[in-house]
Amino acid sequence: MLGRVDYASTVDAMRGFTEQRGDDTPDEIWLCEHAPVYTQGIAGRAQHVLNPGGIPVVQTNRGGQVTYHGPGQVVAYPLIDLKRLRIYVKEYVYRIEDAVLRTLAAFDVTGHRVAGAPGIYVKLDDPFGHAALTGPRRDPFEGLGKIAALGIKVSQHRTYHGVALNVAMDLTPFEGIDPCGYAGLKTVDLAKIGVSTDWDSVARQLGDRLAANLAP
Repeated sequence: MLGRVDYASTVDAMRGFTEQRGDDTPDEIWLCEHAPVYTQGIAGRAQHVLNPGGIPVVQTNRGGQVTYHGPGQVVAYPLIDLKRLRIYVKEYVYRIEDAVLRTLAAFDVTGHRVAGAPGIYVKLDDPFGHAALTGPRRDPFEGLGKIAALGIKVSQHRTYHGVALNVAMDLTPFEGIDPCGYAGLKTVDLAKIGVSTDWDSVARQLGDRLAANLAP
């Protein structure tokens, strides 16, 4: 676990690790949190940054749209050789999301996937219920709050960037953006849905599940 680290320098370190690693370099998973920062993916559009309010906006080379990182959020950066793991990007994303789902389940929270919208969501009125989402639905996000955001980069079959899981944070900055490019999308954390835990406990759970899902 890296603790709280600067976002831009961490991205530089991930890129350097990925560019310099060889076929025998062991995979790593970095767990950290960041000071308040908006990060814009390569598909990001400026109009989705509504009111940054003094929080820096950093352009990145990960996939996806704009999101927010801040204290009280576990950010996991898996640095994985997909060729060695013998999987493709779609399976990699599935395994990351599965690790988040299993982490939430450890706190009795039921997470959900939404087709075409990477990340993990919870039912706002019943985060602990086990019923699956039913569809089709006119608004795929109706009644849902996003609790984990996903954005990755793959270079020569090697991954960096990753996933952010909201634990207990100031959620106000999410109101300054269209989270992940979706206007009006609600964002929640474990504290808001009634789970009392700490950053270290969630980081350990997520790190263990990512390691299990991404082991060769």
